Amino acid sequence: MQSHDWYEGPLASFDTETTGVDVEQDRVVSGALVVQHAPGGPLERRTWLADPGIPIPEGARAVHGISDEHVRAHGRPPAAVAAEIARALAEQARAGVPLVVMNAPYDLTLLDRELRRHGLGSLETFLAGAELLVVDPRVLDKHLDRYRKGRRTLTDLCAHYGVELRGAHDAAADATAALELVRAIGIRHRSALGDVSPGELHLRQRVWHAAQARGLQEWFDRSGTAERVDRSWPLRPAARSEDAA
Repeated sequence: MQSHDWYEGPLASFDTETTGVDVEQDRVVSGALVVQHAPGGPLERRTWLADPGIPIPEGARAVHGISDEHVRAHGRPPAAVAAEIARALAEQARAGVPLVVMNAPYDLTLLDRELRRHGLGSLETFLAGAELLVVDPRVLDKHLDRYRKGRRTLTDLCAHYGVELRGAHDAAADATAALELVRAIGIRHRSALGDVSPGELHLRQRVWHAAQARGLQEWFDRSGTAERVDRSWPLRPAARSEDAA
């Protein structure tokens, strides 16, 4: 019996829609976990809607279309939602299923801070020693096709790899597209990815992301931009005060 490459096996995919882009301060509004056991197979979807407890800024509403009125009427307490999401991710980690997260340091860090904000511990607390085997299509593409010009948003990458993205900026739609995108990247770059285990790939992406962040930081420095680039992947470490909380 011929063994398959990791991108031809079970994959899970996680995405959130939020109140903004600051992982330290912004809140989860909606989330989705999509699981597929084989390419072309049925998709198992879990979705969450939270009332973040703060007004959703106009810019965020314009992106995902979720209003304050909608979350007040249909959303659940943010602590309960964050805990359920973390338990669902931990379940995939214990099963050894690779977890696709587009721009992982954003979604995973924001979830971690949401857990801490509500006194639930950290994402690591919920993992309880299990390891998330993260696959970040953004990191993969930037490493495997580093000299290609153009943007590398989910929409752009789906167009480049021929993946259909229906209903962008809906958490379930984005998670589904990211999962299919990873399969497409695996097929196109089979020679580079085919013999790599999910655990080894996770470690390599950490190195690749650090190199990509270093290159971006050097570009910012040359251009006189004060912006700082975090090299951590797939999760940014919390401040010490948060660790002690």
